This record gives sequence, C-alpha cells and structure tokens, in this order.
Amino acid sequence: MSVELPLWRAISLFRLLTLGYALIRYLAVYHSYAHPVAGWLFMGVLTVWTLATARSFLSAERCGRLLLAADLTVAVTGIVLTRVFDDPARVLAGEATLPTIWAAGTVLGFAAKGGWRTAALAGAVVGAADIVERGAVTTGNVHNIVLLLVAGCAIGYVVELARASETALARALQLEAATRERERLARDIHDGVLQVLAMVQRRGTELGGEAAEIGRMAGEQEAALRDLVSGVPLAGAPPGAGVAGGVGPAAGPDPAAPHDLRALVGRYADARVTVSAPGTPVLLPGRAAVEVAAAVGAALDNVRIHAGEAAHAWILVEDEPGEVLVSVRDDGPGFPPERLGDAEREGRLGVAQSIRGRLRDLGGSAEVSSVPGQGVEVEMRVPRPRGEQGRADRRGG
Repeated sequence: MSVELPLWRAISLFRLLTLGYALIRYLAVYHSYAHPVAGWLFMGVLTVWTLATARSFLSAERCGRLLLAADLTVAVTGIVLTRVFDDPARVLAGEATLPTIWAAGTVLGFAAKGGWRTAALAGAVVGAADIVERGAVTTGNVHNIVLLLVAGCAIGYVVELARASETALARALQLEAATRERERLARDIHDGVLQVLAMVQRRGTELGGEAAEIGRMAGEQEAALRDLVSGVPLAGAPPGAGVAGGVGPAAGPDPAAPHDLRALVGRYADARVTVSAPGTPVLLPGRAAVEVAAAVGAALDNVRIHAGEAAHAWILVEDEPGEVLVSVRDDGPGFPPERLGDAEREGRLGVAQSIRGRLRDLGGSAEVSSVPGQGVEVEMRVPRPRGEQGRADRRGG
C-alpha cells in the first residue's frame, strides 16, 4: 500500500520522457550550436546513462544516494557544457540547456529519497549551474529555479508525510493485532482454565479441610489470571495457542470449508439443553461455525454457573437469507441490567469476550437481555458470506 512505489515509477517515466524531449529538441536546433558534434556526444552519454539507470529509479531501495549524486553530476555537467558547446549569442538570449527539463528528474529523485531538504539542496545546485551557464542572474533562470525548488520541496514534503502516515498505520495495525490476540486468548482461557479454577474453588469450599485450602489458592489464581487477560496485552503468543478444551478456535473444521452449524451446536443437547434447528444444513465457513458454537458453549457455561445445574436452556438456530441467528434462553433467575457492566469491570469475560468478542470478530453481534425472575436470553447474529446468501435464498425458495 506504499505511496512511494508509484511515485518512483512516475519519476522513472518522467526521466525517459524528458530524455526523449531533450533529444528531439536538440535534433531541431543542433545546427545552431557552435560545436554540434560535441553536443551529440553529450546527448549520447545522457541517453546511455538514463537507460542504464531507468531500473534503479523504480524504487528507493535500488536508487542509492551515490547514484543520485552521479545523476546530479550528469545534469550539472550538461547545463554547464551548454555554455561551451552552444553559440554565445544563443546562451545570452536564454536558450534552453542541453539536458533541458531532464535535470528536474534528478531533483525529484532526491525528493523521493530524502525528503524536501535534500530536494532543496539538489535544486539549489541545479539552479547554481543554470546561473553559471547563463553567466548572470536573470528573470528567466530565477523563474526556473523557483519552479524547480517548489516542485522538489512539495514532493519531498508529501513523501515525508506519507512515510510518517505509513509508520503510524503499521503501529496501529500491530496494536490491533495484539489486542485481538489478547482477546482471543482471553476467550480461550475463560472457556477452560478460569472455569476449572472456579469449579475447584467452589468444590473445595464445599468439601472443607485441605480441599478448602486448595480451593482458596485456586480462587487466588483465578483472580490473578482474570486481571492478566483483562488488562495486559498478550502480544507475541503463537496463533491458535488456545487452552480450552472441546469446541474452540484451535480445534475445529477446515476454516476455508463450509460447515453445518447444526452439528456443532447439537453436541450441547442433553436432558437440560434443548436444541432446535432447521431440517436443512445451516452452512457457515469453518472458522465462523466454530466460533459461534464456542460462543453458545460460553452462554451455556454461564447458565450452569449462575442459574444452577437444574436450570433448563433452549438453543434456537435460525437460517435467514443474510445471516444466521442463534439464541440461547434459560429459565434461571435472571439478573439486573447493570450486572453485565459490573462483571466486565471485575474481569469476568464470559459475555464481554467469550460471546460478544467472538461475534464481533466475525462481523456479527451478540445481545444479552434479562429481567430478574424471567431468565436470560442471548441473541447472536453472524452475517452470511455473500456467496452463501444466494444459496440460502435458493434453499428457502
């Protein structure tokens, strides 16, 4: 996405076009020169040099500072030699130099390589050579020098801004990637380790004795781990390093192949969990199907933890043309609306990461609604890929 590459290509093309212009112009006026053969020799050198370095001017990596210095030397030499090869009367009249506007390509190269300061320096050298060739400071060469400096400095400044923007964008993308990885690991940890520690703490307290001490330590570790995954970026962890067992992003179907969501969600069905789904396959890309199923599992974990082992839950899968809707409802005691915000501030990531985070990463959404005494309903929506929308429409027809 770099803006420098097309700029370097434009500079290389500019050098070739201005070389053609310089050759055509000299062909039209060479008979007026005092030393036309010498002028043709320089034009030959200019042609060979331009063609030989055309590839080098295609990128900043290939175009080094020594090459730019040599290019500037060729331009300055051609300007100064014009005073020697051309007729003195034509020089005083302000006729164009041998390289003409080809010399501007050198200044543009310095601008793209080093920014506006080096462009200004190169433009000043070319301007000084123009004054030496003319033998005096005239309105014409001052006008040309100003235009060259303005063009070079403007392009150099734009290049510096583009580089700074690209650096900032790269840092933002790295931060976003690290944040997403931390959230993914937090979901996996919540799905496995945190729930195991919470269970150990609860059972240890119930059993008493040495088990109570083990439960206390498990509770301390759970609290420390919640603080870690909710407040410290875990950048640098290897992709797919999930710790959760069962259905999760690290263990699932081919992420590139469509997968029937019914098969994954159906694994949760038991005496207390009822699954209702269409009679036809509900296809989603493998990764999306696994993540939605893991979010359903997290919702059921919350039912068991907060509503009790005796609570019943109902899972409904709906296959709509543009999206797939999965809802999980229970008959537990429910909770007040402010409870979700309090849980997130306490580092409890069941809804914030394991459910909403997963759906957000898929471009979908998850809404949690509850009224005290009337249970909880989690409604998850995941958009269907465009290619799948048409097939869903045909299945529905």
